[in-house]
Amino acid sequence: MTDHLQRSPTGPILIVGGYGTVGSELARLCAPSWPLLLAGRNPSKGQTLASELGATVRRWDLNDPEPFSATARAIVSTVNDPEDRVLRAAVSAGIPYVDLTRWTSRMLRAATLANLLQPTAPVLLSSGWMGGIVNIVAASLSQEMGGAQSVEIAIRYDVNDRAGVDSVDFIDRLGQDYEVRRDGTLATVSPLSDAKWVDIGGHRTKVARLDAPEQLTLPLTLGVESVATRIGFSSNASTSALLAAKALGFFRWGRGERWTGLRRSLLYSPGQGGSAIIRIDAHGAEGTRSAVITDPAGQAHLTALGGYLGLQQVLATEAAVGVMFPESQPNMAAALAEIQSNKVMVETL
Repeated sequence: MTDHLQRSPTGPILIVGGYGTVGSELARLCAPSWPLLLAGRNPSKGQTLASELGATVRRWDLNDPEPFSATARAIVSTVNDPEDRVLRAAVSAGIPYVDLTRWTSRMLRAATLANLLQPTAPVLLSSGWMGGIVNIVAASLSQEMGGAQSVEIAIRYDVNDRAGVDSVDFIDRLGQDYEVRRDGTLATVSPLSDAKWVDIGGHRTKVARLDAPEQLTLPLTLGVESVATRIGFSSNASTSALLAAKALGFFRWGRGERWTGLRRSLLYSPGQGGSAIIRIDAHGAEGTRSAVITDPAGQAHLTALGGYLGLQQVLATEAAVGVMFPESQPNMAAALAEIQSNKVMVETL
């Protein structure tokens, strides 16, 4: 397949998956600032949103070899791109690129591929939890304390929240151990291990380990010796069910398409909406700084906001060329102000 994209400083922002759960939130954030081109497998589903925002909608099915051609100022991918099709097309055309959806191993592969392709524009791999919002707040806390030695992230996942299928793909990773930095050295961690109770925005929540990209990038970019990301659910029954499934070895023997429905049913039951709440604790030589991020509009909005900040980052006149991560944000104070101006609370403890 040979997709052909062309960079134009006056062209639209191309949002791949632009009318999905996260993509539609991102489109609404972007519409006041830039013209938009929304792309996906079924453009008829995006026609109403496109009409609302004055955007264009076109078909780009990443599983269909039919080539896609477009002109764009920047590209944001809000869908899984297992063959790196969008990434390759963006880098080859020298178009600033933001990616929101990769788990750690795929993000690492994307970083390697992008470097091999020798990018001439920014490539922001913003796959930390909630579009890299967690990375930004963690980096801000570390900056305030003159450098953090360790960071702990506790996520309260609201089971009533709206969620796209791609947003729960991490459940398929729960049978695979992963590497983290612990006290500056590599350590192997099992998903859903090391469980503990944490107060997350006034909610006592049981959380357990999860493979998330910020555990890889924060040590590389900030020199943090240990990063631990844990997740728990607004329903204690859901947390207990997930931990019980892990204890029974379900995520190892229940792999493959035959068990996909059952795996997803443990988590994917999108409701009418809920709040996204995350606690971050940064520990250093002089003590601890903590923050709680709360988005009453839910995880899709918070992830989209991460993508919006990413667009601002890659389109800035001083943006560096090459691969970067959300915590590389050059103006942390401005990023935090933007987050809070979008009705997301960042409360320091």
